[in-house]
Amino acid sequence: MVFFILYNEIEENNIFLKYVVFFYLKIEYNLRGDKMDKFKKICLKLLYPKLIIVVIGFIISMVLMVVSMIYLGSTHFISCIVYGVSFYFLLTLCLKTPDLIKFFNKVKVENEYITRYLTDTHLKVNISLFSSLVINSIYAIFQLVLGIYHKSFWFYSLFGYYLLLVIMRMILVRHTILYKANEEREKEVGKYLFCGWLLLLMNITISIMMFYMIYWNRTFVHHQITTIAMAAYTFTSLTLAIINVIKYRKYNSPIYSATKVISLVAAIVSIITLESTMLTTFGNEGVLFNQIMLGITGLCVSVVIFILSINMIIKGRKEKKVAS
Repeated sequence: MVFFILYNEIEENNIFLKYVVFFYLKIEYNLRGDKMDKFKKICLKLLYPKLIIVVIGFIISMVLMVVSMIYLGSTHFISCIVYGVSFYFLLTLCLKTPDLIKFFNKVKVENEYITRYLTDTHLKVNISLFSSLVINSIYAIFQLVLGIYHKSFWFYSLFGYYLLLVIMRMILVRHTILYKANEEREKEVGKYLFCGWLLLLMNITISIMMFYMIYWNRTFVHHQITTIAMAAYTFTSLTLAIINVIKYRKYNSPIYSATKVISLVAAIVSIITLESTMLTTFGNEGVLFNQIMLGITGLCVSVVIFILSINMIIKGRKEKKVAS
């Protein structure tokens, strides 16, 4: 009855909504009693499948959607089918959100390793440092190999950038493995100060990278979906880096602060790569416009890193003077 009244109240120009309501009214009229109950049960099962099916289905459908858009295009009939399946699993995932929250809360309480990770700040910093160190090391080696193979100073400049990240994180992770926060304050301050000087040196490698990108129009070309994913990752990393810099100030630990500042610098530098990629992928304004935009962004990034490094050096020197 409610749907019948709704059908009469819908504006005539909203044809799609009228069809949806009409379709439901037709089903309700044809399916009475037990048939209607069975139909409702089927609908509920389709909307609320098991959590494991929803999660696996969502991941697979997202991967297939990206692949279909890259290799088949957005208008291919297979892509359309994949979009529909992806929408279905996204809808079921949204409906399963309360169950997901309950599941993660249960795991958080019952799993001792996750509980320890969430409550032990020093362990969290160690894991973050070590994982970043491994990733940066792989990137550094990869850029060095490309530099030797192509005999390009561009890859050598990228290698220099990642090498400095590796050195800083190696120094910090070595300290955090041996000591807790503020356990060896003097050593912490020394490493904090040294990282500040290395960040200042890093600004030179970033300037070389920017020179290559602007003067020789060295850009990154990716598919639109890849570029959007890069943008989401970059802004998420930047947001988390800013939050962590503020959050870890309460521990008053030079090592913790240096760790989070380095992560912030890495996130800021990735904005340059993202902008270059987005200008190449979506922009049609020409080379000159791209060079101007990259130049402005590069200058801003360089100034921010310079301020952060000088701030670390000043703070480190002040504390060393007070300690002596």
